[in-house]
Amino acid sequence: MREITLDQMRELLDSPIFHRIGETADELGVECYVVGGYVRDLFLERPSKDIDCLVVGSGISVAEALGRRLGKGAHVSVFRNFGTAQVKYRGIEVEFVGARKESYSHDSRKPIVEDGTLEDDLCRRDFTINALAVCLNGNRFGELVDRFDGLADMQDRIIATPLDPDVTFSDDPLRMMRCIRFATQLRMCIEDETQQALERNAQRISIISQERIVDELNKIMLSPVPSLGFIELARCGLLPLVMPEVAALEGVEVRGGRAHKDNLYHSLEVLDNVARVTADWPDEPDEEKAETFSHKLWLRWAALLHDIGKPRSKRWEQGIGWTFHNHNYLGEKMIPGLFRRMKLPMDERMKYVQRLVGLHMRPIAIADDEVTDSAVRRLLFEAGEDIDDLMLLCEADITSRNQQRKQRFLDNFRMVREKLSDLQARDSYRTWTNPITGEEIMQTFGIEPCKIIGELKQMVKDAIWDSQIPNTHEAAREYMLKCAAGKGLYPVNTENKTE
Repeated sequence: MREITLDQMRELLDSPIFHRIGETADELGVECYVVGGYVRDLFLERPSKDIDCLVVGSGISVAEALGRRLGKGAHVSVFRNFGTAQVKYRGIEVEFVGARKESYSHDSRKPIVEDGTLEDDLCRRDFTINALAVCLNGNRFGELVDRFDGLADMQDRIIATPLDPDVTFSDDPLRMMRCIRFATQLRMCIEDETQQALERNAQRISIISQERIVDELNKIMLSPVPSLGFIELARCGLLPLVMPEVAALEGVEVRGGRAHKDNLYHSLEVLDNVARVTADWPDEPDEEKAETFSHKLWLRWAALLHDIGKPRSKRWEQGIGWTFHNHNYLGEKMIPGLFRRMKLPMDERMKYVQRLVGLHMRPIAIADDEVTDSAVRRLLFEAGEDIDDLMLLCEADITSRNQQRKQRFLDNFRMVREKLSDLQARDSYRTWTNPITGEEIMQTFGIEPCKIIGELKQMVKDAIWDSQIPNTHEAAREYMLKCAAGKGLYPVNTENKTE
């Protein structure tokens, strides 16, 4: 964090838009301040696009007057029900709101709003680091207002509330998620009284919509070290309330002197490993590539959720120890329900996470055995375009403290990658389809839909992937006819037709 003098602040705000805002406020005879995250990020030297202006008076009036002052190219949007307005000008967006004070009822986070003073408005801010204001009026341009020692908290890297944290969190429980999100993004610690208030008020999260919760979770997920946020969620008791399937991973059970690892902290380590690898990936999809979603975010979701099937699959087997057989398939089945409950998208993004969770053990199984062409072809067909992301997830999943064992796994994965390249399978098997369709089988043998159709298609697929026959329709059809004859099934309208 840097120290900023008055002259330096004036220099940082030496932009035409800030001077025009100040001139407009002076003309209307009202005080106007830039507040919140924009001011905080000036001190933290973080880029910020969100400019929020607080007016001790009518924010809408200042926005409308500013639009007239800026002239052509300025676009003003007014939201009278909320008492706010937005001005867009040459790629800059500024939000205006009048100073207000708020009061809440116990069963809603929607406040009763009244006009207020600068002091009233700063009191209603969520955290001290967000309760900073810089005056834009001409005679006080660049003057900092810091009623709650937000600068000191930034220097000490502390997240604290301006007023009683119990009141802050009870009034608007979403602030609990924001508290943990800011601590994660800014690598700050939550002040002790604020932490205790999180624990006391965790149940209040029930009045917050899933969409709002997910928005904060996504911001935690996209932070440099997302595990910090999930550890805080677990610590204050929010994790079992917002993601019980993930909270169920926590804990270690010991039997016969043998313990399994804590699967929550393992999953968080995998998440951090993926976060490091994807740090330079864009947060949003590249529109020119017509991508449907950002893999950066959803690969991280897959990392967090890859082992959620373990609590349900955990067994103690005498002579073996703890096992988690088929936890990947159980986890795959759990994903749609989790996404639906949390109001996460039920489109290709869910299917992508589901696919990676279901397949994340496959490269490990292949690497443990001889890396055969057949096994790699099957993996490529099932993973399709997600094969590279799957391999990243699997490499991130190797968290053993035994460096020799860890290196052996990584070396084996390198062999799997080499086999992928050697087969030149990216083009021929990522989008592979069976040359023999169910319709062709039914027409060939004059049969209705039945179990044998799937059996014949599987036989053809296995033969192609095991290199027994070429990947052509002619070879596949000939093989299909041979397999059908072995089952006593012959083509219709031929001499071999059955009686």
